[in-house]
Amino acid sequence: MFKTNLRIAWRNIIKHRFHSLVNIAGLFAGITFALLITAYVWQELQVNKQLSNADRQYILQTHSKDPNLGNDLTSFGPIAKRLKEEYPHLVKNFYRFDGISSQLSKGDKHFRESIQVGDSTILTMYGFKMLHGDAATALNNPFSIVIPEEKAIKYFGRTDVVGESITVRNFSGDKREFQITAVMKEPSENSVTNLTDDQLNFLTGFSSVAWFGRMDVESWQNIYVPSFVELQEGVDPKSLQGPLDQLIRSNAPAVLQQNLSVTPIQLSKYYLGKNNGLVSRMLYTLSIAGLFILLMAIVNFVNISISRSGTRMKEIGVRKVLGGMKKQLVMQFLSEAFILVLVSTLMAIAGYAMMRPLFSSIVGKELPELMAFPSWFVLIPLIISVAVGFMAGVYPALVLSSMKTIESLKGKLKSVKENILLRRSLVGFQFGIALIVLVAAGIITQQVAYFFGRELGYNKEFVVSSQVPRDWTPQGVERMATVRNELANLPGVKEVSLSYEIPNGNNGGSSAVFRLGADSTQAIALQNLITDEHYLTTYQIPVKAGQYFNSADSGKVVLNETAAKMLGWKNAEEAIGQQLRMAGDPTVFSVKGVTADFYIGSMQQKMQPVVYLNVDAVPIYRFFSLKLQPGNTKETIRSIENKWAELLPGSSFEFSFMDEALQRIYANEIRMKKAAYTATALCLLIVLLGVLGLVAMNVQKRIREIGIRKVLGASVPGIIMLFVKEFLLIITITALVACPLAWFIMNQWLNNYAARVSITLNPFIVSMMALGGVTLLLIVLYTARTALMNPAKSLKAE
Repeated sequence: MFKTNLRIAWRNIIKHRFHSLVNIAGLFAGITFALLITAYVWQELQVNKQLSNADRQYILQTHSKDPNLGNDLTSFGPIAKRLKEEYPHLVKNFYRFDGISSQLSKGDKHFRESIQVGDSTILTMYGFKMLHGDAATALNNPFSIVIPEEKAIKYFGRTDVVGESITVRNFSGDKREFQITAVMKEPSENSVTNLTDDQLNFLTGFSSVAWFGRMDVESWQNIYVPSFVELQEGVDPKSLQGPLDQLIRSNAPAVLQQNLSVTPIQLSKYYLGKNNGLVSRMLYTLSIAGLFILLMAIVNFVNISISRSGTRMKEIGVRKVLGGMKKQLVMQFLSEAFILVLVSTLMAIAGYAMMRPLFSSIVGKELPELMAFPSWFVLIPLIISVAVGFMAGVYPALVLSSMKTIESLKGKLKSVKENILLRRSLVGFQFGIALIVLVAAGIITQQVAYFFGRELGYNKEFVVSSQVPRDWTPQGVERMATVRNELANLPGVKEVSLSYEIPNGNNGGSSAVFRLGADSTQAIALQNLITDEHYLTTYQIPVKAGQYFNSADSGKVVLNETAAKMLGWKNAEEAIGQQLRMAGDPTVFSVKGVTADFYIGSMQQKMQPVVYLNVDAVPIYRFFSLKLQPGNTKETIRSIENKWAELLPGSSFEFSFMDEALQRIYANEIRMKKAAYTATALCLLIVLLGVLGLVAMNVQKRIREIGIRKVLGASVPGIIMLFVKEFLLIITITALVACPLAWFIMNQWLNNYAARVSITLNPFIVSMMALGGVTLLLIVLYTARTALMNPAKSLKAE
């Protein structure tokens, strides 16, 4: 019997191949997208879970009363070590590092690389695997270095390089050979080796931190050290809060005690909540989009199955007359539904494999192959198949098989009104989801365009930046000034500036600043911007009052408008000539100028208060910013590369345009926009497939009626309107419900940004016109063919 049911079900599917293909296509699209979204969400939820004792690994996160002081990635330099020393019953192990960028060389290969200078505990504490070398001793000796697998291939062409050496340059320009003691296998993404970027870092011990010229990690003044702890088994993380507070009270400077607190955050939770919850919002948004699109595909499948059921009443009556049992009829309908769903699911699994590279580029993460997932993952398509097959087959199976034989043969269905209401409700649900997704895509696009089109406060056009060799001495600054002047004289180069920060979101430190004579405990944290005298002209930042400093102005600072207001001056002019102090520094500074505000980071944040410091007085720097003249940019870049190699031998010119920096700042928003476009395309596809299937079914049911209407003088437009008006009514009612819901959802999303667009009627009008227009066009094109048919053929249809 089972084989018979399958054979008959397959014949019916082939017989009604158009509706079968529509059903399969819609469900295939929905399940494929759901699998891709599930894979992405699952992969993001696995971040940090591959670490050894992952449930006991915590990062010490700083919270500040002053949003411009401290960094949530970092905490007090000594605090993790002191926790281990003074509370060993709570803390099993600790790890801290200072992230730097330095020039590494091997032979004629010169690259700027990221290095984690940290405690030797990292390799054993997190269980990172070594291809070569011993994890327990790799970082014990001074000037030893652990090299990632891909970097070993990059520099040496092989991985068995333990015992080899690599040349590292420090911030004073000195070079030293570091011995490679281990080669690390590339770990899965985590918040230890990938805390600030996606680069896999070189690792070296704290014994070399002084050689690099970095701040003392054992100083309580240093609040910019990423710090991690591993708790003892069974320890409640809440029990760590008291010791943390006590250590801060006993050791930290007064201004930091009043403004900063430190809390242990589990690494897995930290990753999802970082950047103001940007990762978790991305996951929620994509999960909801994936769920809605899957629901649309299911609704589409069920709706067409229900619509088709009405055309099979006579078939049911004949089967009953011939002795068909109710149980057999139920199994027949369920068999057809399950076959269609199974085919769609198998196609979706193949579709996942084909679409994986494309979707990986959209979300910015390499999605794993299906075989990489745990065994329970196969339950997802299985559950979908069973649920959809049951929902699509249960109505015709139970309702139609329960009808009296005589009613079936006459084609009567008492519950036809309920059938129509259900069908229209399901179509309305599809239109509603599609409209919400269309509106969301439009508003996301507006917000992303706002980021790149809004007045940033500086001119990013034709500005390139490149990191420079660091010699943080007065002599080093003088050398960089000579190089800067040489580069500025090149044809096609308008201006060059030396600075520690550029507007790329990777801000430097902050200073606690207060007016001379005021209480230092009331100091305000201002973002440091260490630059030379050419910074404003390079980025074309307007001066609102006074002047920008020159190279001789060692005791002068410049503020932006936000900083001047926060320090209590009513306007820019009032701040000129006023005197300031910085916590921990006896120097009295004079305000020489006030600039306009500009965004140094993301527009998710409020405008930051900035204090500009002279690089000649504070000799630390990282970047050259070069303002190019419009024209032959490639030739100008080539001439810069040649001059760079001449003036800075052994240092590579690795540049990027400011547009690329903005792309990195808003990478999540750009990915969300691409995902929204993908969801929009799928929504439209599923809705149009559903409409096409329903219209085809409706036309087939009413083909004889159309012939009679034409004989009685009905016009072709009049016949077309019979089908159009039903969908017009559904779209109108749906829009009244979906538009307010879309406004609420997107308004909540926009509230995460300090600088945001206003929601206007445009995305709603455009979305309704696009959805309604495409739907009506499809209906008109399909029904026109039947309306133009010769009435004689129409009347022969039955």
